[in-house]
Amino acid sequence: MDKGYEKERFESVSLKASVAKKFNRYCKKLSLSKSMTLLLMLEFFEDNGISPTESMGPKMQTLENLIKKRINGVIAILKDIEKGQTKPTVAMLQSLFEESATKKEPLILEKKNSQENQPKYQERINKDT
Repeated sequence: MDKGYEKERFESVSLKASVAKKFNRYCKKLSLSKSMTLLLMLEFFEDNGISPTESMGPKMQTLENLIKKRINGVIAILKDIEKGQTKPTVAMLQSLFEESATKKEPLILEKKNSQENQPKYQERINKDT
């Protein structure tokens, strides 16, 4: 029994014999009752705003091609933004951070007190005196 429709009464609909056979095969394929199959079909057409007299083939293909073109356009825009704005900005910020993070180089006037700057000669201390 169809859920939610148990208390409703049945009505008859007149169909041609060939249409009724085709509809019965379709109902068996979906494993639904005839009432539920017809209800699903009607809801599909109403929800999607299409008419059963219209062909879906070319419209779906056209719609799919249009969506693909739009997506490719969005990808091109994002790549252009990345090349023109994001990468140069990141490079500038990294160079600024690298400059501030570099070691402080000694000034030319500063002298290091290391052994290299020590004189190479030493005075001898005479122990005899």
